[in-house]
Amino acid sequence: MEKPHLTFWFDFASTYSYLSAMRIGDMARDRGVAVTWQPFLLGPIFHAQGWDTSPFRIYPAKGVYMWRDMQRLTAARGLPFLDTPPDHWPAHSVLAARVAQLALKHPEGPEFCRQVYLAEFRDGAEIAAPETLATCLTRAGLSAALVDTATEPQNKAALRQVVETAQAKGIFGAPSFTVGDELFWGDDRLDAALDWAATS
Repeated sequence: MEKPHLTFWFDFASTYSYLSAMRIGDMARDRGVAVTWQPFLLGPIFHAQGWDTSPFRIYPAKGVYMWRDMQRLTAARGLPFLDTPPDHWPAHSVLAARVAQLALKHPEGPEFCRQVYLAEFRDGAEIAAPETLATCLTRAGLSAALVDTATEPQNKAALRQVVETAQAKGIFGAPSFTVGDELFWGDDRLDAALDWAATS
């Protein structure tokens, strides 16, 4: 019998996606739900809405609140998180997403994604830097050479197609979770998404 299935849509620039990335594996396993990790880019989706940057920068008060909210949530879950946003935040996540597409073809792919989030939100590293991603690959048990192949035309085109698919599904933020045609948005909807998958 085929396992119930959920797709986890995430952008490495998304703080709340970090929360989901660090817990979705265990939660899905407990419910018997298979998860497809799907990196994508919010930038083109924001641009289509007339935004040229993160809404947390467009609305500074919202950004301040979000960072404090993340500090509370990560503390409650025993996760590391920076005291203040680094100068390069929100991160330029294109290269990380391209590398993740290749990493996720291997069983160690989800661990690579978690290592990227830890590099970003624990260490304050610049995840647009190839050397940061190479380190994350090594920590996950994958070849650092994936950084070099991530910018091949076929892989770049694949990420553009993923963004178009996300837009067609009505995805407007991250993290998002899809179960068939059902869309759930936000880390606080992860339980509901998994329950929907498990009982559909």
